[in-house]
Amino acid sequence: MKRLLLFTSLLAAAAGSLQADVKLASVFTDNMVLQRGKPVAVWGTADAGEEVSISFAGQSKKATADKGGAWKVSLEKLEASAEGRDFVVKGKNEVTLKNVVVGEVWICSGQSNMQWSVKSSNDSDKEIADANHPNIRLFTVPNVAQDEPQKVVAGTKGWLVCTPENIPSFTGVGYFFGRELQTKLDVPIGLINTSWGGTRAEAWTSKPALEAVPSLKAIITGWDEFFKTYDAAKAKEQYEAAAKVQNEKIAQIKEENAKPGAAQKPVPNAPGAFQDQTKSQHRPAVLFNAMIAPLVPYAVKGAIWYQGESNQKRAEQYQTLLPAMIKDWRKQWGDDFSFYIVQLAGFGPSGPKPIGTPDTWAELQWAQFLTAIKTPKCGLAVANDIGDEKDIHPKNKQEVGRRLARQALVKDYKVQNLLSGGPVYGGADVTGNKIVVHFSNADGLKARDGGEIKGFLICGADRVWKPAKAKVFAGRPQVHVSSEEVKNPVAVRYAWVGWIPEANLVNKDGLPTGVFRSDKFDLSTKDVVNPFVENVAPAPAPAPAAVPAKKEEVRPAEPAKKAA
Repeated sequence: MKRLLLFTSLLAAAAGSLQADVKLASVFTDNMVLQRGKPVAVWGTADAGEEVSISFAGQSKKATADKGGAWKVSLEKLEASAEGRDFVVKGKNEVTLKNVVVGEVWICSGQSNMQWSVKSSNDSDKEIADANHPNIRLFTVPNVAQDEPQKVVAGTKGWLVCTPENIPSFTGVGYFFGRELQTKLDVPIGLINTSWGGTRAEAWTSKPALEAVPSLKAIITGWDEFFKTYDAAKAKEQYEAAAKVQNEKIAQIKEENAKPGAAQKPVPNAPGAFQDQTKSQHRPAVLFNAMIAPLVPYAVKGAIWYQGESNQKRAEQYQTLLPAMIKDWRKQWGDDFSFYIVQLAGFGPSGPKPIGTPDTWAELQWAQFLTAIKTPKCGLAVANDIGDEKDIHPKNKQEVGRRLARQALVKDYKVQNLLSGGPVYGGADVTGNKIVVHFSNADGLKARDGGEIKGFLICGADRVWKPAKAKVFAGRPQVHVSSEEVKNPVAVRYAWVGWIPEANLVNKDGLPTGVFRSDKFDLSTKDVVNPFVENVAPAPAPAPAAVPAKKEEVRPAEPAKKAA
């Protein structure tokens, strides 16, 4: 009888342990920032049929967990508050989150230039020492790739208060953006860092969104074809054999590198660990699944995006891919939130190029510009003047953050007497032997150094590009462009090369003009849609014969309808 009672007690204890405690989704933790001025979704898990109540800021909401144990409520719009308050969830158990504030929440996403840390940015020692900002809160999504959409942010440390201890590894661009907003708005700022170096935009886009567009579905098809013949074990064997040979070569240090002072010369690193491509972070949708989906539908004001380096060989496709990703995220959240893009910073490791040479970096920058002017509630932070010729990771993340903040301050927060960015290309017309280029956001249009405006090219019907002289038309947001070598111009381009420090057209705030073109000539990346095709399409051959210039020939491929 005693044994029966003991067995019954053990069963009861086991049954009790199987009951699920009320839990919040992993993005809800101590120190979090809730978005002001919007309904705030709150969700989690509990026992099926369990009643759950949420209490915060004078509001109380209730929900009942469904058959799968999921529950969700929506708090009404909240007012900004820096007062740290308790956020209480009650079911069969009680969960209390501490130090919860209300303000502005922004997603910070992209590849390495977004992931680039504060400790690796300019003036890092001072920036870290000064990073005591109790009203800036930080949330980092660890780097994980998954085949299916996830509900949990794997391995997160939760929301952290911005301190010198917590800031060093956080995104520099995101932090400097948030710090500028916090200074100007004086409300709590929440920053969600979900970024991964070297990644492609298609990895951040859901599979249904990619499948809905033929030119983007080709990315999925490319991977499917690759995996038909991919053998991970064989690939690892080949990789390790090649790595052994390369390591032997690296071990042979050149005689001149053994001389005094030669230690500063770079020596190639040995290959890294083998990566099984079936687990690659570059596959379509895998970062959306693991690093975006678990955040949905946490209320946010918007997103900032610094990515594109890994998509440059398919730059024309990016004209479709980036807008599709933005549309996808907004659909997932059910919110047409703001989205601000960093146009790739200047970069030119291969040195000077002949005039008119196809440039995939410029083509990607052009795709970013088109996305910004065609997509509602979008904007562009131009960074071609703060890049680094030999380093794809320029260290001046402070200015990148400030330029992104300008976009938000003007467009979202309606700050007056501030330009959102640099001059925005708005079209071009042929007038005799010159081309008139129109701009918006161009108050005080001028050369940065007060000298001649540089960075323009024009061509005739032969499509041979020539350097051009440019002058601001007094009192108008226009630049007149001409060249003695082109008597009958048909098209104009500006800053159309990855590294062009001489490009110097700015507005009164000293903010630069981004890359643009008036022509509709085929790009070198035209029709390159498969990620396994490494070589871009050949550049178009010059037109065989000259034709009379027509005004419509120099209209932009996509006319700017609003300031970016």
